[in-house]
Amino acid sequence: VERLVESGGGLVQPGGSLTLSCVASGFTFSSWAMAWVRQAPGKPVEWISAINSGGWNTYYADSVKGRFTISRDNAKRTVYLQLNSLKTDDTAMYYCAKDAKYGGVWTGAIDDGSRGQGTQVTVSS
Repeated sequence: VERLVESGGGLVQPGGSLTLSCVASGFTFSSWAMAWVRQAPGKPVEWISAINSGGWNTYYADSVKGRFTISRDNAKRTVYLQLNSLKTDDTAMYYCAKDAKYGGVWTGAIDDGSRGQGTQVTVSS
């Protein structure tokens, strides 16, 4: 059974940092591009970052570019998201997900059904 388990969220003050992790199981992790998305209450899901299967190509939404860093460790079957300079607008549930297509290249779309249970990030003073 394919599974993604996110962790690392929490309550942080504006300007603070967090590192999110997502551990994968049940599929060939090293063959898939991976992404992070988030959803704030009452808002649609927002794509924020992606990484190709080898880890050398990364992609960011303008809203997080320069503040967030995506990375992966294929040996640990884990994708990370480093969140720096956090803002109150970053408050959301954060999810990792597989790319919509097998092959390792980020296609611009996620397999929405692959999302894990998410990890809550709350930025507040």
